[in-house]
Amino acid sequence: MRVGTFVLAAQFPGQGQGETLHRAVRSAEVAEEAGLDSVWLAEHHFVPYGVCPSAVTLAALLLGRTRRIRVGTAVSVLPTAHPVALAEQAALLHLTSGGRFTLGVGRGGPWVDLEVFGAGLDAYEQGFPESLDLLLRWLREPRVSAEGPRYRFREVAVVPRPDELLDPPGRTASAGPEAIVACTSPASVRLAAERGLPMLLGMHCGDEDKAAMTALWRQEALAAGHGPEEVARTASRHVSAGVAQLADRTQDAAETLLKSLPGWLRQGLDAHVTVDGRQRAMRDPVAYTELLCRLHPVGTPERAADRLAATAERTGITRFALLVEGSGDLAATEENVRRLGAEVLPRLG
Repeated sequence: MRVGTFVLAAQFPGQGQGETLHRAVRSAEVAEEAGLDSVWLAEHHFVPYGVCPSAVTLAALLLGRTRRIRVGTAVSVLPTAHPVALAEQAALLHLTSGGRFTLGVGRGGPWVDLEVFGAGLDAYEQGFPESLDLLLRWLREPRVSAEGPRYRFREVAVVPRPDELLDPPGRTASAGPEAIVACTSPASVRLAAERGLPMLLGMHCGDEDKAAMTALWRQEALAAGHGPEEVARTASRHVSAGVAQLADRTQDAAETLLKSLPGWLRQGLDAHVTVDGRQRAMRDPVAYTELLCRLHPVGTPERAADRLAATAERTGITRFALLVEGSGDLAATEENVRRLGAEVLPRLG
C-alpha cells in the first residue's frame, strides 16, 4: 500500500497566500521525511480554495527539494493548457528527477478560467479527448503532428524525448512519465480505460462508488482490447483521494476539521465563477465536512489504518492521496503528516 499527501494549498479565512504556499511546500518536505510515498498537487485559478495556479511549477520546486518521494499533479487542468506545452514540461520533470514525476490531468470545470486563458467553453465540453490524445502522443512518439478540430500543426520533433531517462547505472530506460486521469463520471472512466490510463478518484466518493468505477474501468479497458495482464498492471496504479486527520481520540480529529474546513469550503467554493453564468449548486460546507470525516481516515491512527485497509479491500485501490492540511495550521499539519508516517504506515504493513 502506498500512501501520499494531497496538497490543495488551501487558503483558510484570515490567512495570506504566501503563508498558505509556505505550508503547502513544508507539508511536502515533511512527507518525504516521514517516509510517505508521494505528494499530489492541485491547481486552481482566481479562488482561495487553492492558491497554486500551476501544479507542474510547484512540482518542479518540490522535486528539486526532495530526493526520494514521487511528486504528481492532481491535477493539471488540460482544457486551459496547451497539451504539447504540458507534455514538454512533464518530460522535463521526468528526466531531471530520475523518473519521480507523475502527470495527472483532468477536465476541470466550466469556470471563468476558460475565458481568461482563451480556451472557450468548447475546450471543456468537447475538447478534452483531443487534448488528452495529443498529450499522450507527445509522451510516446519521437515526432508528432496534429490535424484535429482544435490543434493543427506540421510534424515536429519531440525534444526532450521522455523515453530517454537514464537509470542509475547509466542504462537508458524505455518508459516516459506516468500519466493518470481524474475521473468523476462514467464518461471519464471510459475515456481513461480506452487509453489504458489509471484513474484518480475524488475525495467526495465513498468506497461503494469507487468500487463501481474501478469495475466499469476494468470492463471498458478489456473491451478496448487491453490484455488482462496489462489491465491488472494499470489498475494497480489507480489513486484514491481522501482526507487524513489524526488525533488520540477520533472525536478530537473530527472536531479539528469541523472547526476549520467549513470556513475554507464556504469561502473557496463561493468564489468559483462559471464562464457562461450557469448556476452551480455548491455543497453545504458543514455537511460535506461531516461526510469527509465518515468516508476517510479521520480519527486515531488505528482507525485511520483500518479505514485505508477497508477502502483497499473494497475497491482494489492501494494508492492514496490524502489531504493533510485540514487544520489550516502549519505546525498541526506537520504533526499530522509525521503521525501518518510513524503511526499509520506501520499498521498497514
